[in-house]
Amino acid sequence: MTTKVLSVGGSIIAPNEPDTNFLSQFGKMITDYLTSNPETRLIFVAGGGAPARIYQNAYKEVAAAFDDNQKKVCAYETDDDLNAACDWIGITATRLNAQILKTVFGPLCQQEVVIDPTKVNDFTGRVLVAAGWKPGFSTDNDAVLLAEKFHADTVLNLSNIAKVYTDDPRKNPDAKPIDNISWADFRKMVGDEWVPGKNCPFDPIASKKAEELGLTVICAAGKDIENIRAILDAKEYVGTTIK
Repeated sequence: MTTKVLSVGGSIIAPNEPDTNFLSQFGKMITDYLTSNPETRLIFVAGGGAPARIYQNAYKEVAAAFDDNQKKVCAYETDDDLNAACDWIGITATRLNAQILKTVFGPLCQQEVVIDPTKVNDFTGRVLVAAGWKPGFSTDNDAVLLAEKFHADTVLNLSNIAKVYTDDPRKNPDAKPIDNISWADFRKMVGDEWVPGKNCPFDPIASKKAEELGLTVICAAGKDIENIRAILDAKEYVGTTIK
């Protein structure tokens, strides 16, 4: 049985609220794919996306506020404490997104949502859905750990960008899209540090682990259903390949 892993950004599942039109089309495509490929099973890892960032930013605002006696409303000892609290908020958002994603696959997904990739040892259906685990990294890292556990050689990272760019195209008009990039060069771009809510194509912690494992990561647009199917079918596709 071949296993493939897809890291599905929260901004794809629920940009502001659950995108039921996308989820329906996505579920139909995946069902058709699995019907045509009976020896393949899929793991989906849900991200927190916009809902996570909204609540993380709200927490930071409250944590920085003072009452009438000039005492912090929500005190924290260190920046690490603040980051851990924000991570838990993001993790909670991923678990909500994972539950709605699980409903898409019905009986194809026989197990409960995985929240600790180190403790799942069986895979009884055709689909497994996972969410955030613990602070220190994003769900991209959970996807890498599940790829390692179930012997997948590729992680498909679906987000709101079609390709990785040399720089943020919203800020730099000279930024260029990248078709292929090595892990060494990619890691120079994203750095080594994880900060909750960090907006980068693939989590720095996950990138380090993926490089160590020799995984391939494909970054592609999460809303392009036909392109996702092309990637799953090993056909020509639009995206950035990191390996």
